[in-house]
Amino acid sequence: MQTIKIDINKIEQEQIDLIVDYLKRGSVIAYPTDTIYGLGCDAGNAEAIEKINKIKGERGNKPFLVLISDFEMLKKYCVVNSEQMEYLKKVWLVPTETEGSGAVTVILENRKNLPAELTGGLDSLAVRLPKNEFLVKMISAAGFPVVSTSLNKTGEPPLNNAQNLENYFDYLPDLVIDAGEGRNIKPSRLVDLRDIMNIKILRE
Repeated sequence: MQTIKIDINKIEQEQIDLIVDYLKRGSVIAYPTDTIYGLGCDAGNAEAIEKINKIKGERGNKPFLVLISDFEMLKKYCVVNSEQMEYLKKVWLVPTETEGSGAVTVILENRKNLPAELTGGLDSLAVRLPKNEFLVKMISAAGFPVVSTSLNKTGEPPLNNAQNLENYFDYLPDLVIDAGEGRNIKPSRLVDLRDIMNIKILRE
């Protein structure tokens, strides 16, 4: 397990390159997301997804959510119509200072080009465009969606930092990206957007 310390507001290209190299090699990373600390990997790599399951412990066949870097990447993996796209522009591109502009994960119909280990065999995919320059740069440089699941063992509270993970997990991620103490931001709002005429808020 390698650990690097970063300033999330002043990320260096060298650090992005290192992280992307790990992701492309099928490694699992512990990293700061735009909400809480997470575990991540290449969303298209079934073996890496199984590594995350091993680190977190028994979680059944539940699907993972993925982070994307832009709308073009979204369209590669999800079926999105013009009305859904308009909704997404409103929630994903609104400035974070605006009221109600917190992180929003949406469920859309997936194009079935990601492994069943990720989707749990479902026809849907939970996806988010993060409001964080570091994450967008990382995912854009990788060229594929990145899994995002909370940094914890299944059933336990999410960890608020990425330190001393060897004292907590039985199996460790390959790379730890330490950006200091988390900001105690709650997980993202979860919205089922598959039927644009009947939008369902599954988690506030």
